[in-house]
Amino acid sequence: MCLAACQHDIGWAEWDLQPSLNRRDGRPHSFLNMPDLATHIELWRAAPDKVLTQSAYAALLVSMHGAALYARRDLDDLPEADATLIRGYLDSERERQTGLRARLDADEAQLARNQRLLWTWDSMSLAVCLPWDPHTATRVPAADGEVDVEMRSTAPDRVRVHPWPFAAPEVHVHCEARRLTERFGDERELKAALETAPLERLNYTLTQ
Repeated sequence: MCLAACQHDIGWAEWDLQPSLNRRDGRPHSFLNMPDLATHIELWRAAPDKVLTQSAYAALLVSMHGAALYARRDLDDLPEADATLIRGYLDSERERQTGLRARLDADEAQLARNQRLLWTWDSMSLAVCLPWDPHTATRVPAADGEVDVEMRSTAPDRVRVHPWPFAAPEVHVHCEARRLTERFGDERELKAALETAPLERLNYTLTQ
């Protein structure tokens, strides 16, 4: 479970090293504004195989996570070409998942619960980093069924979480970042700036 949580975005590793330029705003493309759907899908399609070398169970959860993201889309509201791409991706992931389930003989109820946990942790990390404020993580698996977990900023870099899911009275988390403050006219400038951007440690505190 920890491996799946840490590696669920591994399909984006190469992209994050050399993102393309969003010419509308002079910034790198992020996962929220990819230049095309096909590229976005292929990054997600590549992720489970990269985790498979470490853990088949983690690879299965990563596949389920990516498929769950795309299963939320209303295909009837999309252009037919995009809908066809998504259907093909979902079909291939379901086939992959069937094969991994057979190899693992996994407990289906536990697997579904773990997929929801992975979904929750992903949404909580995005809520902190983007930030989404306030944010509610829904249908979070708990000891007695499911709960909704609300996150709300109370000060810079401090986020209140309710109901409190952790044993410690506070939880301190951090990530590394390369901050780009300027806008770029071409991808050469963007990549040069990204390579030389200083590393920053972003610190956050989750509180009750």
